[in-house]
Amino acid sequence: QVQLVESGGGLVQAGGSLRLSCAASGRTFSSYVMGWFRQAPGKEREFVATISWSGGYTVYANSVKGRFTISRDNAKNTLYLQMNDLKPEDTAVYYCAADNDAAVEVRGSLYDYWGQGTQVTVSS
Repeated sequence: QVQLVESGGGLVQAGGSLRLSCAASGRTFSSYVMGWFRQAPGKEREFVATISWSGGYTVYANSVKGRFTISRDNAKNTLYLQMNDLKPEDTAVYYCAADNDAAVEVRGSLYDYWGQGTQVTVSS
C-alpha cells in the first residue's frame, strides 16, 4: 500500500504559477504510475496529467498542455505538478493518485490510491 499527501495549493492570480507536490510513503514509489486529477465544484473529477514509473513518458489533458508539467523524483518519493499561466478555470481540488500498473493511465477509476487533495484557487 502507499499513502499520498498533497501540498502546495493556494490562491493565485490569473497568469501566476504554483507547484504542487505529492509525498508518497509505503511501498516502493518508483513502481507506480502516478497521476494528477482535479475536481471543480459541481463538476466531475477530470484527468490532468500522468507519468510513467521512470518519468520518461507523460500524458496531459488538452486543457493544460503547454502550461502544466508533471514530474517525479523517485529518490525523494515525490510527485510534482508545475502549473504556469494559471486560469480561473483551473480552480479545483487537485488530487494525486498511484496506479499499480505498468502503463500510464488517464482513467481515474483504474488508480489504486489517492491523496486527500489540495485546493487551488485562481482569481481573475
